[in-house]
Amino acid sequence: MKSPFSWLEGVVAWAPNWVISVACFVAAALVALTLHGLAMRLLRWMIPASFHFVHSFISAIQALLRVGLVIFAVALVLPLVPLESRGQAVIGHLLIVAFILLLGWSCTAAITLASDYYLRRADIDLSGDPLGRKHLTQVRVLRRVAATLVILVTVAAALMTFDSVKQYGVSLIASAGAAGLVVGLAARPLLTNLFAGIQIAITQPIRIGDAVIVEGEWGWVEEITGTYVVIKIWDWRRLVVPLSYFLERPFQNWTRQTTDLIGSVLLWVDYTVPVARIRAKLEEIVKTSELWDGQVVNLQVVDSSERAVQLRCLVSARTSPEAWDLRCEVREKLIAFLQDAYPGALPKQRAQVVDFERMAAKAAG
Repeated sequence: MKSPFSWLEGVVAWAPNWVISVACFVAAALVALTLHGLAMRLLRWMIPASFHFVHSFISAIQALLRVGLVIFAVALVLPLVPLESRGQAVIGHLLIVAFILLLGWSCTAAITLASDYYLRRADIDLSGDPLGRKHLTQVRVLRRVAATLVILVTVAAALMTFDSVKQYGVSLIASAGAAGLVVGLAARPLLTNLFAGIQIAITQPIRIGDAVIVEGEWGWVEEITGTYVVIKIWDWRRLVVPLSYFLERPFQNWTRQTTDLIGSVLLWVDYTVPVARIRAKLEEIVKTSELWDGQVVNLQVVDSSERAVQLRCLVSARTSPEAWDLRCEVREKLIAFLQDAYPGALPKQRAQVVDFERMAAKAAG
């Protein structure tokens, strides 16, 4: 059968078939890119500027559509180019692999768009909305897990189109020998953290924005990825912990059910301190503070020793940062109050001076 491009071979007699084929592929790709650009401009012109989500959706899928049109154009031209059957088979195989990768890319993009759209509608407040933080954590963790699974399936499907890899995979699974054991051991950390991410998304032991104590460090959950969790410590350091840590080891979560917290302030004072007056001063301090949530304020004598007694002040706040600041404020103002009003109530070391000579003379007389 005579190729439709035989006239091109006569005009450019010096050019080999592969050069003509490459030129045809490039021309098809350029046509596809031109059509794509015109279509994108037409869509942006037709859609009102107030439709922000539609415009962001178009921007997100723009690259996908561009690559898809190029693959489609090259596939249309492939049967017409002057290549041998072997060359066409190789290019056709590459187009199949590219299409599989494009499908995987499309799935990950769809997952990202759907999760972003849900989070945009939820209007989540990280500071005081436990339910919103729960949804945010679930969406982000499940999005990463789903994207990881899509990538694994896509790469596996692309590799299985090659006969050598397919045969190796089948023989590896059938043999279940040392190579399979090595691969399984190597993939264990990835699979462990992958399933840990699914469990965390469902059971919610931690959420983004939670105040936690991990490895003796206090901070907030800043980010949850598919394999690790980033804790922003109070002094702005970052503690990176594997996902499986939160399922295998104990940790403290201060905002598991609600962001409200009760903070404590401990003071050692002398036995002569007027406890009722200190309690009244504590109530006066918290009632004038913007950090107090109006729920808990209390003072108790919780301990005593041979030298002093210990007072514990309990105050509540809306969030963990506010609870910390309120504790510092209460401690500072109570110390200042004791120094000003009751300096004798501060802890002191008692000593008794004995005149042994006078005691001996008194005993002798």
